[in-house]
Amino acid sequence: MKVLVVDDDVDLLDLMTYALRREGYNVLAAVDGQQALQRWESENPDIVLLDGNLPKIDGFEVCRRIRHESKTPIIMLTARDEEEDILRGLQIGADDYMTKPFSIEEMLARITATLRRTRPADTAPDTAPPVISIGELEIDLSSQQVTRSGLAVHLTPTEFALLRELATNRGKLLTHAHLLRRVWGRGYETETEYVRVYIRRLRAKLESDGAAPLILTQPRAGYRIAAE
Repeated sequence: MKVLVVDDDVDLLDLMTYALRREGYNVLAAVDGQQALQRWESENPDIVLLDGNLPKIDGFEVCRRIRHESKTPIIMLTARDEEEDILRGLQIGADDYMTKPFSIEEMLARITATLRRTRPADTAPDTAPPVISIGELEIDLSSQQVTRSGLAVHLTPTEFALLRELATNRGKLLTHAHLLRRVWGRGYETETEYVRVYIRRLRAKLESDGAAPLILTQPRAGYRIAAE
């Protein structure tokens, strides 16, 4: 796995690089937003660890640009710990958000959890059909492709993992804790805002104005896709 690590704190960058290489990752490093985009474009990493405060191009803008063009998983690593900053990072497409200081063990666990979401076979039930049709949507579980009225819909790995969990359990009410555990992994069960943000992202991409909603909300309980 190729990891792009972006941070203008050289000491922290060296520490993360050493820890990741020790775990067998191929590590690319960048110290500012411009260099990060250049390395991302030229090296095509499997995942990006991205500081929010960067010189030349802000880390949030780097995240936005990458997400506009790619499904590359992104974990924001930043000292910005206000709720509005966390929501901003998730809303522009970050798959996870860690606030500094953090432990190397936590970082490695978050990377493992995020990369797992890109592997459909790891979380889709064995009995799930290869393609699930819901109205005008077609969800291909093996290729991670979604079409709406025949047109491709761009979903990030986390968006697809969340949609897959809802679709393969169609008709069932899935709690926030269930979705967080299945999509993000164990240890995320209290991060309910993650689910809310990503449900909003899915609705914006998959639902039409005036049409019946695809994803139904049961207040203070969870979400479901209506049974056939």
